[in-house]
Amino acid sequence: MTSEIITIIHTAIAILGVVVLITRFRLNPAVALVIGSLYLGLATGHPPTETIGTITGGFGEIMAEVGLLITFGVLLGSMLSEMNAIQRLVSHLLRVFGPRGLPYAMGLTIGTVLQSIFLDVLLVISAPLARKMAPLIGKHGTPRIATALAISLECGIVFMVPGVAALALAGVLGVPLGQMLLFGLIVIVPTIVISIFIMTLLFRVGFWNQKLDETQPLEGEHADASDEPEVQLAPLKTESIPVGDRLSKVGGVPRGVAVAERTTTSEPKLILLFAPLLLCLGLIATGAILQIVGVEIDALVLVTDPVFALLLAVLGTSIIGRLTVGGKSVEKSVVAGFRESGQILILTGVGGSLAATVAATGLGDILGQAFSANSFAPLLIVWAIAAVLHIAVGSVTISAITAAGILAPIASVIGLDPILIALAAGAGSLFAVHVTSNTFWLLQSLLGQTTRGTLKTCTVGVSVASVVALLVTLVLSIFI
Repeated sequence: MTSEIITIIHTAIAILGVVVLITRFRLNPAVALVIGSLYLGLATGHPPTETIGTITGGFGEIMAEVGLLITFGVLLGSMLSEMNAIQRLVSHLLRVFGPRGLPYAMGLTIGTVLQSIFLDVLLVISAPLARKMAPLIGKHGTPRIATALAISLECGIVFMVPGVAALALAGVLGVPLGQMLLFGLIVIVPTIVISIFIMTLLFRVGFWNQKLDETQPLEGEHADASDEPEVQLAPLKTESIPVGDRLSKVGGVPRGVAVAERTTTSEPKLILLFAPLLLCLGLIATGAILQIVGVEIDALVLVTDPVFALLLAVLGTSIIGRLTVGGKSVEKSVVAGFRESGQILILTGVGGSLAATVAATGLGDILGQAFSANSFAPLLIVWAIAAVLHIAVGSVTISAITAAGILAPIASVIGLDPILIALAAGAGSLFAVHVTSNTFWLLQSLLGQTTRGTLKTCTVGVSVASVVALLVTLVLSIFI
């Protein structure tokens, strides 16, 4: 019993040490995680050579699982950004779903289909368009669209393949990518819809103060959209009026939107730009279904493998990009993609190192004795650990990976499905996105919010999504 308590204490010290190194001493998270892993291995009595072997082995193991997937995913998103696909998609959503349905449509699209795109890049592209469209939504347009963006961006990276944190969680916990895609989709769709609905109700009962929560509107923008129905009805009843013309009625045309709409005859259809990505997701989902039903055909196993499917998507998007924006632009986006993926790969790898070290200490056996497989307690603890780590560190990815790594050994001891741990860790890592997050400040500056307003749309909004996702996961655990 004494040795078990000592192991728990050393684990707590290691985690706390990582947090302090990152937050107090501004040490790079990857370096801090390696130091924490090294301390934990040595402090729990493992020889130096064995500790180093565990750290490097954990790094290599998770890289073998998700290294190529992360690289391909980031490259795919970088090329789509260069092809102006996101701007066109947002304007298309406005035309199809109308202003009032735009927050839900945009949230679901960003949270599911667009997760191959690096979060900051996706936010920088979509936020200016969303800000221009906010007056069209009606009263509380700014907080509604800001909340939808915050919730969908953060939920997407932890629940949806090929989101960075989702790939990392699957790698740490050994969850098949197809399974992560299917169950992530089951969780993320109701989470986004319910969370946006809850926040909309809060705004309607006085949670939003325009004078205190919004900055001065852009030149030409209407701060009050009380005449919104007039603007909405005529343009949206016909597709002959370009989106750019509709937006100009509420003050200015987002850069690129009007051009995209006016030149649709010379530009490829939007579905063509996203066809390789949609095909990839379809193949991965098909592979998961075939695995569940026990069908094993060599040709199908190959084409539905996530690595092969993402490779096809990268090649397909590259070809389309060369035909639309030219070879130089594609090469430029590929270089940017490799630059973005480097830090993500290292961070994911050292997350695997910490998980391997925690497993080597026997913490899973210790914690497993405290829980039963039919109890909600393990999932609540996973969520709570990820939430505390996120509040301290400010990184959704780091907190999700670390929480999953700490409690991953529990799965084999008590029979809890690893996919549930992945979903609970992802949900917890969303709690309280605040001033330590780059996303927080991007949302504030790009969507015309004050810090007070961003605390409502981002911190409160994503925290609501965190709790909703946990509840959905708990319900899902009854059937798994």
